[in-house]
Amino acid sequence: MKAEFTAVVEKGEKYYISWCPEVPGANGQGKTKEQCLQNLKEAIRLILQDRIEDGLRGISENSSSEKIVVEV
Repeated sequence: MKAEFTAVVEKGEKYYISWCPEVPGANGQGKTKEQCLQNLKEAIRLILQDRIEDGLRGISENSSSEKIVVEV
């Protein structure tokens, strides 16, 4: 799955910090901007993976599921 998100980045005294407004709780930091953005990408990936797994738990055996594509 590929998706685009907004990365807000600020430079502090020693570190860059970032967050993603579309994914609450997704934050990153690093000594370089690139490292900061990579850490944010990983945070977003982990949060979305957890939400997908959590959402699929408890689906009845009588139900079916299909993948759909949504373009924004």
